[in-house]
Amino acid sequence: MLTPYGLEIIESCQACTMRAERVFCDLPPDALQIFDSISFPIAYPKEAVLFVEGQAPRGIYVLCQGRVKLSLCSSNGHTLILKMVEPGEVLGLSATISGKPYEVRAETVDPCQVNFVRREDVLCFLRGNSDACLRAAMQLSDKYSSTCREIRALTLSHSTAEKLATLLLGWNSRNGENPGAEPRVKLILTHEEIAQMIGTARETVTRIFSDWKKRQIVEVKGTTLVIRNKAALKALGCQ
Repeated sequence: MLTPYGLEIIESCQACTMRAERVFCDLPPDALQIFDSISFPIAYPKEAVLFVEGQAPRGIYVLCQGRVKLSLCSSNGHTLILKMVEPGEVLGLSATISGKPYEVRAETVDPCQVNFVRREDVLCFLRGNSDACLRAAMQLSDKYSSTCREIRALTLSHSTAEKLATLLLGWNSRNGENPGAEPRVKLILTHEEIAQMIGTARETVTRIFSDWKKRQIVEVKGTTLVIRNKAALKALGCQ
């Protein structure tokens, strides 16, 4: 079924061909059937807000298609983007389990499909299914580890260029290596949003990219960033 946002909605987790690659979705058949019965597939357009920081938890959002950015906003209006969420991850899990407010704002970057599960159904499902509990624990553990890495990169880097290099190298590593080809990174964020990820100003990000292009460290082709000199970028970063 096509939606107005150009998505082909996956009506059932059991019929999804991608679930084997996703930690929380790859449950035993009996558990997956129960999960299907309590989840609601929903399509969202680009720039839709799933939940906001401080909101009481309604439940979890399993991201099936598209990307979502998680961010925090300070009292003076400054925004820090914490993470770009990829399909297969569960949004709002820690708040849903603890009963405490959502810690971040979640906003779609692309048209997205999510499977929403109400908080009371999530808790009942986890209480009755050990495999689902283990997957939830794995998700929370991965979130903790990635948060530690991101804090380290943000707070212990000596310069903005180092932070930006580390960010790009992290994106490249998640894309996987293609032997014999120059590393490429899809630029899904604007310079303003990249600046919000590393705690700096848009003008600074633009200036650093311009300098790197002059030094032939990177090259921008449309929305793709080609890393021409990965060794030089690693020397700038902390990896």
